[in-house]
Formats: sequence, structure tokens, C-alpha cells
Amino acid sequence: MSQVKNDDTVKVHYTGKLESGHVFDSSVERGKPIEFTMGQGQLISGFEKGLIDMKVKEKKTINISKEEAYGEKKQELIQEVPKTQLPEDIKPKVGMNLVSKTQSGQEIDLIITDVKKTTIIVDGNHPLAGRDLVFDLEVVEIL
Repeated sequence: MSQVKNDDTVKVHYTGKLESGHVFDSSVERGKPIEFTMGQGQLISGFEKGLIDMKVKEKKTINISKEEAYGEKKQELIQEVPKTQLPEDIKPKVGMNLVSKTQSGQEIDLIITDVKKTTIIVDGNHPLAGRDLVFDLEVVEIL
């Protein structure tokens, strides 16, 4: 029976959780496994490492350190922005997602973490940055 190795295209069901047990994402709930090619950098490195040598229909739970997930939170990605820089029709609220463009045209996803009288605090870190993660994995198919 074949095992998952680098460059394989695989279909995998997963449930991603925080260490507290809170589920943040699940292909099982959507009813469709994800399909990707190993070693292409499409997923966090700890996820791919956890799949190496797994067989079809095999299930396991892996713990991924923040270093092999989304890394540490970077303070330089947290900024205070004047509300005057927002479009007039936006009423900022904590938890709201915004998209900003850099001078080079790159889009950055931001989350509002605080709303003050004349400014907002935005965070450009991945929402799971700084967190260790737990994944329940099942290899559905090796293509």
C-alpha cells in the first residue's frame, strides 16, 4: 500500500483546532476533502510534515507548533490608523475585516482589533499567528 510522500497529490480530510479544542476549520464539516500537491508550499509546513508516510484511510492527530504553522505575531503588522483613512461608508467594528493595498499594489488582509474615538487598531497578522495548532487528519486518496 502506498504512503504519502513529497510531490504526491493527495486528498485529505482535516479538522483544525486550537489547543483549547475550539474548531477553527474543518473539511469534514464541508463534506469535501482538500486536494493539493505535497511540497508545493500550499499549506503550512507542519501540516504537510504530519502527512508524510500516512496511508489511505489512515487517521491521526498531529500537534503543530506556531513556528511550523503561521509563526509568531509580528508587532510591526499591528498599526494605529486614523479613521479618516477609511472610506466614508465604513463603520469600523472590532473583528471587521479590511483589505489594504501597499504602494506596490499588494493586498493585505487586516482585522480591526480596537476602535477608538479618531483611530482604529488593525492587525495584519494571520488570525492564527502565535498559536500552536492541532489537526485531526485522514488521508482519503493518493492520486
